[in-house]
Amino acid sequence: MSEKVENKKVESEKVENGKTENEKADNQHPISMYLKIWLLLFVLSSFSYMVDFYQLQGVLRWSLILIFMVLKAGLILAIFMHVKWERMALKLVLFIPPLAIVVLIILMIIEANYINWSRMVSFLTL
Repeated sequence: MSEKVENKKVESEKVENGKTENEKADNQHPISMYLKIWLLLFVLSSFSYMVDFYQLQGVLRWSLILIFMVLKAGLILAIFMHVKWERMALKLVLFIPPLAIVVLIILMIIEANYINWSRMVSFLTL
């Protein structure tokens, strides 16, 4: 008997604009989540400024700067631009082209190094 009552309650949910009340509640995100992400962005920015403050040099400096940059951009994209809650098809449309460009850039770097090496070998044997 109680199962029938529960089923009727589920079926009798108000539907407005094609969405149930539960679906509408899922679209609202708590402000605390945004504040936590903002705090995390502040901490990551502090770390990137500390790289300059401690005057790190060379590969370590640029690696840390790029890591912090990618982390901050990922958080902004995922949370503040709501990509985290999008369908997988849209995520693939956003992320596959830049990844393809990165792969092509890496291939061009490899080719350029090979051409430079082959020219050096060729000029040294003359």
